[in-house]
Amino acid sequence: MTNTAVRTAAPAHVDATPDLAPHSTSPLLEPAHLGSLHLPNRLVMAPMTRNRARSDGVPQPIMATYYAQRATAGLIIAEASTPNAVGQTYPDVTAIHSPAHVEGWRQVTDAVHAAGGRMFLQIQHGGRVGHPDTSGLTPVAPSPIALPGTIFTPHGHRTPVVPRELTTEEVRATVADFASAARNALAAGFAGVEVHAANGYLLHQFLAGGTNRRTDAYGGSVAGRIRFVVEVVRAVVAAVGAERTGLRISPGLTVNGIEEDDTEELYPALLAALADVDLAYLHVVFADPDQPLFQRIRRSWPGTLIANPVLPRDHVPADGGRHEGERLLAAGADLVALGRPFLANPDLVARLRLGAPVNQVRDAYLMYVGGETGYTDYPALTDAPPAGPAS
Repeated sequence: MTNTAVRTAAPAHVDATPDLAPHSTSPLLEPAHLGSLHLPNRLVMAPMTRNRARSDGVPQPIMATYYAQRATAGLIIAEASTPNAVGQTYPDVTAIHSPAHVEGWRQVTDAVHAAGGRMFLQIQHGGRVGHPDTSGLTPVAPSPIALPGTIFTPHGHRTPVVPRELTTEEVRATVADFASAARNALAAGFAGVEVHAANGYLLHQFLAGGTNRRTDAYGGSVAGRIRFVVEVVRAVVAAVGAERTGLRISPGLTVNGIEEDDTEELYPALLAALADVDLAYLHVVFADPDQPLFQRIRRSWPGTLIANPVLPRDHVPADGGRHEGERLLAAGADLVALGRPFLANPDLVARLRLGAPVNQVRDAYLMYVGGETGYTDYPALTDAPPAGPAS
């Protein structure tokens, strides 16, 4: 897989004619290690749902092109994939619970490996963030509390349904589904997996008191509400190894109607319960180096910390997120995860190295509609600086 298709003349949405002279070095461009993986830089392509799979969750060939274009990232964390059918969130999202899913993802990882890249796969169960029009099933959740607002389905925006409360036995079966999905991910060629306990999806719904009203061992106290996440992580570790397992959290984030009233107690307790596991990494969403909780997490977490900075939603910063990324490294992060900068700039690493201008996201709508436009057609610069004058 090559980048030839995107190495075209610079279109109008490139900010300016690039100066391809070598730029000052950045700690983001320094090499690192993640377990046995050698990372050529500290930039991580964050997982971003792009709705380019088939309706049954099987990755399509265009996804191999998309990820291979971005293989210069130190690490790619591929978009959320569901561990079972009822965990599906939106139309045309990927899954990892059948042989067809494994084979589809294998085409993607083969392309990325051929381009010199490294990949983990994020495993995500939507919980109440789902709809029968999409999955054909009633969503499940820790408690029967509906998602507020509307949800996108194949038939447009719909009112969310009240989810069915998981029984204790079903909770344990879901733990096993995560472990099976992790094994499938390694069979598909991924170097590891990220357990998604953030952004208001099922694992986060168990953590948050606003969505978890259970009275069994998986609810009530902080110790009860963290239990499901701890069991999922430990089951995945047992299936594929701690060095191949990461965890993503979003302390205090209210997306998808999440309400936490004990964030400062909840996350330290969760991380303390996993301190002995020696995970590959902890991934903190919307990390703010000035926030005391981020600082507390960094002090207490013994392993690799990936931090995802707060960046504007309406545009890519002119420096590609370099400033905020470097602030996070200075505050103790080991790696920095960027989303939209990688989405719009397949060669973001080269642009940061050369000090070149960055592409802007053309239209957020194009992120989710399928096809090449706004997906694989963002231009890349040539990596080589121009030749000097003849001697």
